[in-house]
Amino acid sequence: MKKNRNIIQNLEKNYRKYRWFFTSTGKLVIGGKSAEQNDLLLREIKESGRNFVIMHTSNPGSPFCVILTDLERATEQDQRECAIFTACFSKAWKEARKEAGVDIFSSSQLLKDKKMKQGTWGALGKVEKITVSLELALTKQKNILKAVPESSVKDKKNILVKIQPGNIPKEGMLKKLESVFGRRLNKEELLSALPSGGFKIYEKKNAES
Repeated sequence: MKKNRNIIQNLEKNYRKYRWFFTSTGKLVIGGKSAEQNDLLLREIKESGRNFVIMHTSNPGSPFCVILTDLERATEQDQRECAIFTACFSKAWKEARKEAGVDIFSSSQLLKDKKMKQGTWGALGKVEKITVSLELALTKQKNILKAVPESSVKDKKNILVKIQPGNIPKEGMLKKLESVFGRRLNKEELLSALPSGGFKIYEKKNAES
């Protein structure tokens, strides 16, 4: 049991190496940045012996995201915010889609056999499905610039801009936002915060932040 506790404690300690954000109720969500990291994350989750909410888009090309709290403590709001995050950091954003379907299941349902390629997992039993819009808010969490579901930002004054899939490339977003705010931004931090693909700003919030 101690080893199992240590697995989760290590994930909580080293969450910044994954895709991550905190929900509006303070739950940590982490997801793989690659097929290799998806495998590593899910193997550790399975090895922990605890039951968590897991999400992946219904179509290929998505992180596996985990709400890192016991299954019964993950609220509907936590789950919806996790679903939005999962969808936005999937291939759907790069394809400039307006919405995407997300599969929701528990870690106890996870299945991996030798025939499955890297980053691919199955789910036994019933899988819940939800469709969410691809929209994110640029803000700071833990003093780091992040693109997160809008509802996860408690104080809306902390939202810099709202973004959707569009035609502005990542490098272009840096210049666009620096023009909007009239100041230099941390390039590495911004590019790391954004999904893969293009962008459009659909609402400017707080240019003084």
